[in-house]
Parts: sequence; C-alpha cells; structure tokens
Amino acid sequence: MDKMIRLFCRHAQLQQGFRARFHAQTCALAQIPHASAKPSPEQSTPEIARRNLSKILIANRGEIACRIIRTARKMGIDTVAVYSDPDRASLHVDMADEAYRIGPASTNESYLNAKRIIDAALNSGAQAIHPGYGFLSQSPEFAQLCADNDIVFIGPSPRSIRDMGIKSTSKTLMEAAGVPVIQGYHGDDQNVERLRAEAKKIGFPVMIKAFRGGGGKGMRVAMHEGEFDQQLESAKRESIKSFGDDAMLVEKYVQRPRHVEVQVFGDHYGNCVYLFERDCSVQRRHQKIIEEAPAPGISWETRKSIGEAAVRAAKAVDYVGAGTVEFILDSKQHAFYFMEMNTRLQVEHPVTEMITGTDLVAWQLKVAAGEPLPMQQKDLRINGHSFEARVYAENPEDNFMPGAGPLTHLSVDFDPAQFGGTVRVESGVRQGDEVSVHYDPMIAKLVVWGEDRATALQKLRNLLNGYHISGLPTNINFLARLCDNPSFQAAEVHTDFIKEHFKELFPDASSADPTSLAEAALGVLLSSSAASRAPVDLFSDPFDVEKNWRMNHAPTRNVRLRAGGKDYDVQVVSGAGGKYVLKCLGKEMVVEGQGAEKDGAWEIKALVDGRGSRFKLVSSDGQIQLFRKNGSTTYDLPAHKYESLLSHGQGGAGEAIAPMPGVVEKILVQPGQNVSAGDPLIVMIAMKMEYVIKAPKAGVIKKVAYKPGDNVKKGDQLVYYEESETGTDKGKNSQNN
Repeated sequence: MDKMIRLFCRHAQLQQGFRARFHAQTCALAQIPHASAKPSPEQSTPEIARRNLSKILIANRGEIACRIIRTARKMGIDTVAVYSDPDRASLHVDMADEAYRIGPASTNESYLNAKRIIDAALNSGAQAIHPGYGFLSQSPEFAQLCADNDIVFIGPSPRSIRDMGIKSTSKTLMEAAGVPVIQGYHGDDQNVERLRAEAKKIGFPVMIKAFRGGGGKGMRVAMHEGEFDQQLESAKRESIKSFGDDAMLVEKYVQRPRHVEVQVFGDHYGNCVYLFERDCSVQRRHQKIIEEAPAPGISWETRKSIGEAAVRAAKAVDYVGAGTVEFILDSKQHAFYFMEMNTRLQVEHPVTEMITGTDLVAWQLKVAAGEPLPMQQKDLRINGHSFEARVYAENPEDNFMPGAGPLTHLSVDFDPAQFGGTVRVESGVRQGDEVSVHYDPMIAKLVVWGEDRATALQKLRNLLNGYHISGLPTNINFLARLCDNPSFQAAEVHTDFIKEHFKELFPDASSADPTSLAEAALGVLLSSSAASRAPVDLFSDPFDVEKNWRMNHAPTRNVRLRAGGKDYDVQVVSGAGGKYVLKCLGKEMVVEGQGAEKDGAWEIKALVDGRGSRFKLVSSDGQIQLFRKNGSTTYDLPAHKYESLLSHGQGGAGEAIAPMPGVVEKILVQPGQNVSAGDPLIVMIAMKMEYVIKAPKAGVIKKVAYKPGDNVKKGDQLVYYEESETGTDKGKNSQNN
C-alpha cells in the first residue's frame, strides 16, 4: 500500500488539472485530516513522513550554504557541499562533512548543472537536496529530476514552482484565488511588437520582468516608449544568463510604492501559515539591501489581510515548504497588489526568524521529512523588531558598481554571542577569501533584534561600524548613512527612497577633513616602518635614524594622501615633548599618540589639538583604511609603484574602460564603425548582472581589444577608437540605417 501511495503522489503532484482530487485522495489514503488541523502522532503521511533525512546535499554556495549547514548540524544531519573550481577552499566546503567538485567557475557548468549535482547526491548517499536560494532553487525541472532519482527536494513540488515561477501563470492563478493583481500583460505571445503594443496599452512607465525572474535579475524599467526595445533586449539577455529563459511580462510600474512580502509555510497535511511580513522597500538595481520585520506603520487589519491573501496564494498551488509572497503596497492607502511568489527560502528570512523565534531552515527540514508544521497560525506572535543589512562588495558612490577581489582584512569588533541571540552575522567568507566576479558580491548579512524599531536600528548602526573590511569597496558606510537618515528613521520608506534622498545619502566629499588627514598621516608613518616594534610610542623620537621610522635624519616629512581624486599633502614637523605639528589644508594641528600592531592592523590612540581619538588602520596594496566608531575612510597612497598600477590600461582620455572585473558577453561594434557619445559598445557580465559599456565620446572604432567570453580586469581598455569631428553625425546616421 505504501508503495502505491508513493507512486500516486509522485504522479499526481505533476498534474495541474488534478489539484483538489490529489489532495482529497491523498488524505483519504493516508487517513489524515483534510483541513488545517494538526494530525495526531499516530497518523501518517504518504512516503515523505517515512523518509529519514540523515544526510542532505546543499546545491548552493557561500552564506546560505553555511547557514543550512549550521542548522543541519544542530539537528544531527550530515551535510554534503558542492563547489566550483574557484570555491575549492571556500568556507562552506570546509564546514560540510563531505564536498564534491561540480565544474569550473561558470554557473552553467557548475551550480546550474543539474546532472552533476544529482550525481553528487547519489554518490554521497544523500537522501535530500536543499537548493538554498538562487541557482536551481526555483527550477521545476530540477525538482522533478530529484523526484525521478528518489531524492527529496527540500522545497515545493515541481508544479508549485512552475505555477508560481512562471509569472504569467501565477498572475492568472492569483486572480482566480481572489488575490489583488497589478495591471499587466503576461501572455504567451512574446513577439517584440506585441510586447511593445501591450506596454503602450498599459501606459508608461512599465516594468519589464522575466517570467522566471527573481533577485532583481531580468528586470528593467522603461520610462518611455523610446527606450522600451533596448530595455527589453537587456532584460532578455540577463534572464537567459540567470534562468535559462527569456520570456517576459510587462506590467504597470507603480512609482514610490512599498515592497512588502509575506513569509508563508505549508506542509503535506494541508496546513499553511503566514509568519507575518517584511518590508524590503529600500533597493538599488531592483535588489534589496536592507530589510526589516515587521513592516513599520501598517495596521493590524492590513497585516492580517495581507497575510491571509498570501496564504490564499500559497494554497492556490497546494504549496509545501517555505515561500515568500511579494506585494506592492500603496504607501498612503495601504492597498496591496500581488507581484510574485518566490518558491524558496529568501535571503532576508532571518528577520522573520528573529521576531517569531523560529528557525525556518529547521522547519524546511522537518516538513521535507514529513512532519507537520511546528506551529499553527494561532501560535504565532510578533515579538520586537528586526533589521537585516546586506554587506556587498560594491561602490555606492559609483552607482553601486560591484567589485571583486581578495578580502585582505575582515574583522568583527564585537562578539555576537554577547548579545544573547539578538545579533547574527551571516557570512560565507573569511579574511583572505576572494569575492569572485562569477557570483553574487554579497559578503555578509548583519541581523539585529530590538524591543522596538528604534532600538533595533541603533544596534544595527553600531554593528555596521564594527564590521571592518579592507581590500575592496563595500557599502558599509552607505548603510550607516541610511541608518542615520531622518526619513528612514521615521519609516518613510518606498522603492525610490535612495533616488529621492540622494543628496543626503551621498554627501559632498569634494574636500577631505583635516583631522582625518592628520590621523591618516600618523598611520602611514607608523605602518610604513617595518622596523617598528609593537607596542610602540608613536612619537618617542620617530626621526631618529636608529629608531622606528628611519627618516634619514630629516626634521620634516611630507605624507601624500589621495581621496576623491584629489591629492593632499600633510607636512609632519617634529616638536618638543613628544608633540608634533601636522600641517594640511592651511591648518596646523598639534598631535601626539601611541600605536600597536595587532592581527595585521594598527590600533592607534591619538590626540589632535587635544581631542582624543581611537581608530584602527589597515594598509594594503597602496591604500590605507581608517576604521573609527563613526565609520571608515579610505585613502590611496600615490607612491611610484601605485601610480603605475593606477594608470595601467587606462588609455587616452575618454577611452572605454572596464568599470569592474567581469566577462565580455557581447560586442556591439566593429572596427571602422562610427559611434556617438553614449552609444552602447560592449555588454559585460559581472556578479550575475549585466552592464552595458557606452561610448564616452564620438569617434571611429579602431580596435576592439576583447572577444565574447574573455575575462577582463577593472581598468582594462576595452575599445580603442580615433576621434572624428563628424563622428556624432555619422553615428546617428548609421543608427537610423
């Protein structure tokens, strides 16, 4: 009988037309309640309840793989990691009980290679696969492949993934389930002319979105008809790279809405609950960077309505496991509209865990093994407030351009354990690891809990200043400024928040602060002395050739620092009584202090004009970074070697330069072609995102330095061309032709 039940379930889960019949028949065969009632211990569920998940494979990498491993370890479950060549020595590989190579760096040949992952699961003896988020987590084909190989997919059924993952299908289902849906076109006709016509019918601006999208991939906004085709093509290319599908929907782009999502969870018994909502409104490139739970400023009536709508959405596809139903929420009226459902665990799930006291990964593993939900709706409560800040390798001052490279310094100046479970640092990297150009540039998630929103936000602000990274640009300072923003503190959030508050979030940094320059100069003098001993008196007589800095007996020394493209000279003059005078920007400052080296960084105490300060300094590769209690500051050191590195590959003024490391995806020009300033030249892929390199000036293309598939470094010259007085006109004519 059990075997017959298993065969029936596996077949019925794939048949979209037999949802209700499948649920009723399964319940009857297994003699379990047909409703939301929790089954008694003696009752059983077909197949899945009898699975002993003693070993699972994690088909993912980085932070989420480490997160799953930690929970599995607590539950006594062995873990199997998979890795690409760049991830051979990564943290998730070290943490797992076993690890299997699945291919080279390319995601299509490794983390998206379903066959190799299935083979690894079979070879390791894993009974189940946890897909994490991204990659294959929302692939119905992969979920089906798991079932075909008698492997439990820790997630919903292939049909649920397909129905909700294909946005055209999900919109239709939601309308039938009584869930409010935003106006749009999600039909099968993908002809460009049809999509353009539907966009005009809806009215600009419109959102172009991949059917199988998620994580901001394959999404573009066309503000007017003139840019529709270009944005559509770009979204299609990115969608193919991320999901292997380029089908698009078009919907009305609601300006200044809030992005509110509801965590839902279902089991095999028909139970489904919502674990309240998260606000993820503050975004860049349609990707979230800070999330909080619960959503601030909404009434309990709205909270209940949106939660119940999310449960209806989940039940419409007989959803099992963790899922997130995302809504657009009108900032003023609090009317909400279904946007999409992510049929997987979300990056921001920790904030839900913090306010509900749950472990959603543990819930996933229990439900996959056939257990009922650990809690029912009446048992769930909201306790306090939680924030999650995503720390990325990116440069917010350069339009959040992602970066890659080694983490030369990574330290946490606080112990999460001291906060009694109210602070979590979720990361998949360590000091010395590489942030790869091939994958997402997220370094860590800082998660905090507080009794109320203000308390949680202040705690997050403090932790950001204690999370120190050197070696590549990060968004930590930006996140700290966001926490300090009065409008954000007042919870006046919406998806255009960064654009609307740009001047406040990106203050003018055209001139450096003299005190900061003085502190940096002290650090340079200390860290440049290989002969210095720790602890050392910074000013015991640093100009003595036999001590510390070996300054060639000079009574003064000039330290040059570069910030914001400007050079600053700081003159250091020796003084009496251990005090010294530093001169910069027309200001003289009396300085004294001490410093000691610890774990590759200098911890310095200084007095600048009688004002005491403590900071940490990290020096690497022609750059220093000062970490203070109120944030960090980075300075370049324009030494001869560093100057040559800086100018490497820069070409002539106005040439086309790679803004970040990446892979050349498409060449849009050829030698001899006329271009205008702003014309697209090359499409690059970096950190799973697409970037179009445009012509900085008019001219005639002389040479394209790379071909599709080539790896490029930041600063590499991509295109060489000669200036042409008629280039602009010719470029326009060639485009019209």
